[in-house]
Amino acid sequence: MVSRDYDDYLYYPNAEQPSLFWRAATHQTLLAVSALTRAFLYGLNKTEVHGLPRFLDLLKSRSDYKTRRKGLLTVSNHISVMDDPLIWGVIPLSFAAVHGYMNHRWSFGSHDICFQNAPLSHFFTMGQVLPTHRSAHSPYGGLFQATMTEGVRLFSQISSQNAALCPFSSPQRSRQHTHPEPSWPRDCVDPFSDVALSPAYLSQPNDVRWYHAPSRYASNAYSWVHIFPEGMIHQAEDQTMRYFKWGVARLILEPLEAPDVVPMFIEGTDQVMHESRTFPRFLPRIGKNITVTFGKELDVEEMFGDLRKRWRELVDKDARASGHSHWDELMLGVVPETLKTHPEAVELRKECTRRVRDAVLDVRRSRGLPDEDPKSGVAETWLREGPKREGRMDDGSWVKDV
Repeated sequence: MVSRDYDDYLYYPNAEQPSLFWRAATHQTLLAVSALTRAFLYGLNKTEVHGLPRFLDLLKSRSDYKTRRKGLLTVSNHISVMDDPLIWGVIPLSFAAVHGYMNHRWSFGSHDICFQNAPLSHFFTMGQVLPTHRSAHSPYGGLFQATMTEGVRLFSQISSQNAALCPFSSPQRSRQHTHPEPSWPRDCVDPFSDVALSPAYLSQPNDVRWYHAPSRYASNAYSWVHIFPEGMIHQAEDQTMRYFKWGVARLILEPLEAPDVVPMFIEGTDQVMHESRTFPRFLPRIGKNITVTFGKELDVEEMFGDLRKRWRELVDKDARASGHSHWDELMLGVVPETLKTHPEAVELRKECTRRVRDAVLDVRRSRGLPDEDPKSGVAETWLREGPKREGRMDDGSWVKDV
């Protein structure tokens, strides 16, 4: 018997990989962007990279999707609207062409910015960006939105009954919102998929288009995802960071297998697109010093193993309380209502996020920067800014909500 938790989901069989058309279009889009960003970094600016060989070895070890057994999560500070894709221009183009095929990073982009219309939506979908809703701009934002389900599931290999779940795609919900079945080119789905309907999901119930659902393909198991946990741009002279939001904790606590985690620290891209820039505001500035530092791969079991164990115990306990013998893999990435605000679940997310931020701070410290004020990592510190969300703040920093 299927519990009511499944009411908003529709089963799709998994496919081995997207069509050749989709794979080629995605790879070429990402290579073209990489070529442009690399030319900008090394042709028009002075760029310095630390820890890159070690990171490239990690990417190379993951290039065959049939043999990788863990996802990869990269985490960094966020100081410019161009951080992604600019920072990935440090990866040699020849390396990206050979070892990046079906091994490029996934990231999250604001729905109201990156997915405003069909052309933008297709471009960012080809660039492996998933649409997220910002709470300040959408009632569908927050920690448990549909795209976060995709993020969690990209770190796992979906195997149970060869089925996959597409958030908010039930026929009942579709009829309620008079949304047609996913199709290309209106929707951002694979037009030559072997699976019908093409695996897709709505980022929220009233979305105007369906989006490609990458976790429904075996080739996207244990993917690489990059996240900026600050959730907004923060430009400060002393390179301090804002507090990290809890989405990064979901990506570590909930996957079936813990992903590898690599902390990073970015410097200089704030000068390329500083929020105080004047006309022509849309043009990036050149002649800047940019530094990208890759930290060492974390010992995930040592750093997060206790938190993941407690999370799974919470989930299993909730399943038994709901009349199930154990937690069902099919619900991966779907947090039960009872665990969204459960005090222990909240504390787990807080502690996991704190540990991630400390790891990024270690990379920041390796750059010779002084330690931050500990209050910088606490949300309450930033609430003192008041309702103002963008522009120059009282402490002299610049903030932009992205």
